[in-house]
Amino acid sequence: MDYRHLRLDGEGEIAVLTLARPERRNALAEDVIREILHALRRTAEGKARGVVVAAEGPVFSAGHDFGDMEGRRLPEMQRLLDVCADMMQTIQQLPQPVIAQVEGLATAAGCQLVASCDLAVAGETARFAVPGGRGGWFCTTPGVALARAVGRKHALEMLLTGDPIDAPTALAWGLVNRVVPDERVAEETRALLGRATRGSRLSKSIGKRAFYRQVDLDTRAAYDHAGEVMAAASQTEDAQEGLRAFLEKRRPRFVDR
Repeated sequence: MDYRHLRLDGEGEIAVLTLARPERRNALAEDVIREILHALRRTAEGKARGVVVAAEGPVFSAGHDFGDMEGRRLPEMQRLLDVCADMMQTIQQLPQPVIAQVEGLATAAGCQLVASCDLAVAGETARFAVPGGRGGWFCTTPGVALARAVGRKHALEMLLTGDPIDAPTALAWGLVNRVVPDERVAEETRALLGRATRGSRLSKSIGKRAFYRQVDLDTRAAYDHAGEVMAAASQTEDAQEGLRAFLEKRRPRFVDR
């Protein structure tokens, strides 16, 4: 597939998905979302150990493209929101860790995209907002990812007021993992992803899938699921090699590195 609105590049063992529509503030029109979905699924089947989601220009993403939404009747609007939800969930279903490299403004579905990534690094001048609360169309779907990233009170403050938050606030609230000088965002994004992808790729994939499965369960059900997954994972070749390497005081040699 030839991408019109993004680039998918390889940097060693990582894949870099870059939104490349700065003239439209990297807005998420339906064709853009479908390209992102295709790129994510292609990456899931490849050899990459991790994925960076970045963007060109001063805006990471302004969210949905209102030009693409205007005039849509209910079935067409539902289709757009469904494919967007599919894209956000696909990020969390990918076997690889996915990290957002946030430079500039991330609003509405753009903020949702950041919240949906496993990890995020932001520049010190980055800003985040779900501005529907100030207008006539509440940011209901962005609120799904946001509430799971920052908690109810902070999510509702952002959703009800529509006010933007700065990068230090996003860090304090848990929307991002790091805030760094703007000129170091790409470097620090890759450094964090490098630490998040070391070790067994199979183990990481199993662990990520289990995390998203258990995180919204009640505590008992979460432990039941996590225990089943961890017990089963203990029988993999990489788990056994990790145990042997620790006992033998040597570096592990993973099969699925």
